[in-house]
Amino acid sequence: MSDHYYSKNPEVESKPRRWSFRLRGFSFTFETDAGVFSKSEVDFGSRVLIDRFELPSVEGNILDVGCGYGPIGLSIAKSYPERTVHMMDVNDRALNLARKNAEVNGVQNVRIYESDALSSVQTDKVAVVLTNPPIRAGKQTIFRIYNQAYDILSEGGELWIVIQKKQGAPSTVDHLEIQFKDVTVVDKEKGYWIIKAIK
Repeated sequence: MSDHYYSKNPEVESKPRRWSFRLRGFSFTFETDAGVFSKSEVDFGSRVLIDRFELPSVEGNILDVGCGYGPIGLSIAKSYPERTVHMMDVNDRALNLARKNAEVNGVQNVRIYESDALSSVQTDKVAVVLTNPPIRAGKQTIFRIYNQAYDILSEGGELWIVIQKKQGAPSTVDHLEIQFKDVTVVDKEKGYWIIKAIK
């Protein structure tokens, strides 16, 4: 597990790089590195999730679980400055990059910290959980994220997920339907499903 992005300390040699990208109408400069997910550009799945996301009326904070270097959390925070976005990951290198990227892009309504799934969440009022789950970490870890999201969400809160059909989107829907009162596939694009589950 030590050489991929779902690791606390990736062993792969650091090779930082910087590039720009537009998300939700905002221009961002991102610093990325080896050992973090999708280091060369914002991956297609995350882009679709970012584009399709709509904030529910439920009060509370937003969680970005498995935030990586920060494209989902930072773009959503920039879109909704009245909300606080908690960005969490197990990967120290990714968290350091996310902090740098928040500073470089002037995004202040974020809290960035280490958490294995949602085990260390530092808020009790949660309106939304967003995740592009770490597929390589395995189904057990991914389903733990879903279960913990259900437990922590406020009534009427929403879990938003992007996952490829071939990597378990149908089984994700089946799993969510056991707990959540309403599960919708918001969009399907190039094999990626955007799934919204309302508590």
